[in-house]
Amino acid sequence: MTKMAPELPIEVDSETGVWTTDALPMLYVPRHFFINNHTAVAEALGVDKYAEILYRAGYKSAWHWCEKEAELHGLEGVDVFEHYMKRLSQRGWGKFVSEAIDLDAGTARVRLEHSAFVYQLGKTGHKEEYMFTGWFAGAMDQILAARGSALRTVAEQTQSAAEPGCEVGIFTVQPLADAQG
Repeated sequence: MTKMAPELPIEVDSETGVWTTDALPMLYVPRHFFINNHTAVAEALGVDKYAEILYRAGYKSAWHWCEKEAELHGLEGVDVFEHYMKRLSQRGWGKFVSEAIDLDAGTARVRLEHSAFVYQLGKTGHKEEYMFTGWFAGAMDQILAARGSALRTVAEQTQSAAEPGCEVGIFTVQPLADAQG
């Protein structure tokens, strides 16, 4: 393994201790701390209910992030989505690779390698990265809205490296069934 310094800009306010990357305040926590909390909430609420809550929250957060980053860096369209995948990858969640994206069709396919969830939890036999699903639809919909499109999407995890016979996670984005473009 080759080690390197973080590739994303990190600033720490000497008075408050607040970490900032690009224009957004950040939290820096150990992976086990986050995933242990995540797992405890899933056990308390049930995975389906928790996944539904995370989808909505992740969607909203991705929309906000993409909007702010597009403005800050002068990005638009596919470049916003690719920047989002890069930043997610640089933050330790895993390596996110856009295998396909078609803004006109409102579709995308994202491959997840080196999932933080799989590293922490192992081969559980379940899709463990459901937290990410809303992120992809939120990012896609923000980009579509910025282009003036009324098309809206939904994202789904179709496989996880935590499942038997799978080495990577796969997420798909597609238009909502009742979406009008």
